[in-house]
Amino acid sequence: MEQIINPLVSTTLEVEFKNLIITTLDQVIREYQSKTSEWMSLKEGAKYAGVSYNTFIKFRVMGLKVSEIDGIKRVSKKEIDNFLNSQSY
Repeated sequence: MEQIINPLVSTTLEVEFKNLIITTLDQVIREYQSKTSEWMSLKEGAKYAGVSYNTFIKFRVMGLKVSEIDGIKRVSKKEIDNFLNSQSY
């Protein structure tokens, strides 16, 4: 037997499906950009280093170099990697 789907239900499902796809793609793009971007905010840098924001601020006191232009602070992945390697023993 062939089932007939109400056109209103079909349209609603189509809209929900499109929204789900758009949301999922947006999340994937954001994750990709955060993994490939060389320069990050301090919050992103803390996440990259796998530490809390407060610990990351302590890293600055310990010598982690951060660039600041007009009050906007950025840190490079390379600098985080170098800092963590220099603190390893």
